Amino acid sequence: MKKALYSGSFDPITNGHLDIITRASKMFDKLIVGVIHNPNKTPLFSVEERVKMIEALIVDLPNVEVDNFTGLLADYVNNNRFDAVVRGLRATTDFEYEIQMAQMNSKLFSPGTESVFLMTNPEYSFISSSVIKEVVALNGKVDSLVPPIVLEEIKKKFSK
Repeated sequence: MKKALYSGSFDPITNGHLDIITRASKMFDKLIVGVIHNPNKTPLFSVEERVKMIEALIVDLPNVEVDNFTGLLADYVNNNRFDAVVRGLRATTDFEYEIQMAQMNSKLFSPGTESVFLMTNPEYSFISSSVIKEVVALNGKVDSLVPPIVLEEIKKKFSK
């Protein structure tokens, strides 16, 4: 059984993230969406809120589960014996960062753990969670860029 991890902050999860999740779920027997808790950042959504939203969005993907973790990615990967770590690439700037991380992780991961890069669907190549938050904060429309339940939750956060 091949098990992969797709990790990120997902603050909030976007249609681009969901595209990667859906495609990766077809490549592996089991895919874990790992929500990272980074104590150095102030997220819009708590880890629990992010996990709950993602769980609601993956109900039709029976081989996908959601988990959360803190600390070094390599520790989480090694402790959970993942065969692969999936990363999404939007542009060349993502590639430059991700290749550096993959090369470092190759030294930290258990032998045989691979980094797998998926190019984003061009329809979503400009989307990032931070851009979504900025646009909503300025009363812009992001209806086609995030799932409806995520849009509703973002609007609730900004209406407070």
